Amino acid sequence: MNIISDPELRREIILDNYQNPQNRGLINDSHYIKENTNNESCIDNLDIEMKVENDIITDIRFDGEACAISTSATSIMIKTLIGKTTTEARKILVNYDNMISEKEYDEDVLGELIVYDEIYKQPNRKTCALLPRNAIVKMLNRLDEASN
Repeated sequence: MNIISDPELRREIILDNYQNPQNRGLINDSHYIKENTNNESCIDNLDIEMKVENDIITDIRFDGEACAISTSATSIMIKTLIGKTTTEARKILVNYDNMISEKEYDEDVLGELIVYDEIYKQPNRKTCALLPRNAIVKMLNRLDEASN
């Protein structure tokens, strides 16, 4: 049983992060890595930028147009990942992907992202919930490539 099992609380967290998303607005600074992510089957089109210093994610920003699930997932993911090392972030992102994909996952590392643990009941929303994860994984992979 996850930490946010009350359906009303789950809806409230998603709605609050949709209506009042964290870190909205791009910086457009050369110290940030930027990635666009979109969903061809709906309006979702987000630009996400991330700043990493000494292997710690110090900032993530986003902007664009997206549905409630994509916007709220991006907001919650940003709150969850800022301050984490890239290794910790990868662990969170793998577990989040596994949760959305109905595979085994460690809910203890997900924090508020656990509100999406039943998104599989709406298969067409999985892509929306995975948009921020996909962009951040690409940015982390680019960081790895640049350091090798």
